[in-house]
Amino acid sequence: MSRYDRQIKLTEVGPEGQAKLLNAKILIVGVGGLGCPAAMYLSGAGVGKIGLMDHDRVDVSNLHRQVLFQESDVGKPKALVAKERLEKQNSDVQFEVYKEPLTIENAEKIIQQYDVILDGTDNFETKYLINDACILADKPWVFASIYKNEGQLSVFNYEDGPTYRCVFPKSTRQNISCEATGVLGVLPGILGTLQAAEVLKIVLGAGQVLSGKLKLINMMQASEQVIKINKRPEQVEKIRKEGIAPVYIDCDLKNKEQWYLDVREVFEQPKPKGKKVLSIPLGDLTSRHQEIPNNKEVFVFCQSGKRSKNAIEILKNEFGFHNLKNVEGGIETIIDG
Repeated sequence: MSRYDRQIKLTEVGPEGQAKLLNAKILIVGVGGLGCPAAMYLSGAGVGKIGLMDHDRVDVSNLHRQVLFQESDVGKPKALVAKERLEKQNSDVQFEVYKEPLTIENAEKIIQQYDVILDGTDNFETKYLINDACILADKPWVFASIYKNEGQLSVFNYEDGPTYRCVFPKSTRQNISCEATGVLGVLPGILGTLQAAEVLKIVLGAGQVLSGKLKLINMMQASEQVIKINKRPEQVEKIRKEGIAPVYIDCDLKNKEQWYLDVREVFEQPKPKGKKVLSIPLGDLTSRHQEIPNNKEVFVFCQSGKRSKNAIEILKNEFGFHNLKNVEGGIETIIDG
């Protein structure tokens, strides 16, 4: 017990609280800027089992904020690298790795196996998916979101409290990610650490959990605000009756005769309609490059234009494609509305 001596001394923890942590099972969805610091502190606290879910691979652009990864990890699966690092921090913790995205098909089954879910994602679709699956499985989840220098934090579905859909009943069309807007690495570090704190309070049954409240943080202004949020029972009952409600946002292309290659992940929205739109996530290009036409002009796009530029370099240098053009500014520049 000497490992946890400093926290056992706290009246909110003690030997009984440490036993609760040992028996706790926490799932982290998204091992990125939020998930990395959260995982480090939950592992350090002695949580018994931590699930690490992320289908992405480490990119050099991750390193300034995703503190579990090193330069030598570029190209490796995030969830697997995180497990290897965290096991060196605390070999007592059991880690479960999921190198797959959270989907409608697997969400409820996986979430049922854990006590608390921690959201480390950066897209609305997965947040709604986590929310709905947690309602059906009756599990609390700790939410965080970042936009430039601002962050949001809350706990949803805790002891019959408000859910994500109570605050955000409808999704906006466009995801706002760090890739498109930028972020200082310290901000997700702060939010991820606060998420870990909420998880520990839930497990220990101590302190005031941030349920029914939304914390707003502006890092540059050094300001914080907590606003009250109310439960909307009709939003909860709809999910309980009808099940997970996927968020799909279709849109029309300005030029439907042009060939396009969408290198975003499968969950990213909006989804352009058309027979000449190929959807191949960036990480799958090397195994699926033969699906891409090489005898006609193909416009490659992502959310902002950065990943698509990288995709073109890969396809050109490794497979000899010379018919690809990057969509600067991302998907919003090629769709109607």
